[in-house]
Amino acid sequence: MKTYSARPSDIQKKWVVIDADGVVLGRLASVISMRLRGKHLTTYTPHQDCGDNIIVINAEKVHLTGRKLDNKVFHWHTGHPGGIKGRSIGQLLSGPHPERVVIKAVERMITRGPLGRAQMKNLRVYVGGEHPHVGQQPEVLDVATMNPKNKRSA
Repeated sequence: MKTYSARPSDIQKKWVVIDADGVVLGRLASVISMRLRGKHLTTYTPHQDCGDNIIVINAEKVHLTGRKLDNKVFHWHTGHPGGIKGRSIGQLLSGPHPERVVIKAVERMITRGPLGRAQMKNLRVYVGGEHPHVGQQPEVLDVATMNPKNKRSA
């Protein structure tokens, strides 16, 4: 028996839209990263980009459990001495770019390297319920109904 290895010509990418309204961030990010890598497919090949194109809408309405809105802090360094800075997830979600919280959560679950960067280009995250990819006819993936723990009320 031979091991199947997908070629780039064998890969058919689908378009999937996910509504993040009320869905727990970590569970949403794990489903998105699995779909971006293509691990949900029987033809998964680790060295090929065989995942789907993912569209996430309502990114600002994502839910976090516990006290993560206040206590979880994203840190970065400006490059100057003493230049470490940080913002809480609550500040990021209420700021001008709340979609970056979802992007960072998924980015940290994808492998780091050239293939991971190529797979991250297949993720599109939007604030609000509209997206410009209607022409691709994306199918709806309801993450909230996959597991009762995926959706929490605020």
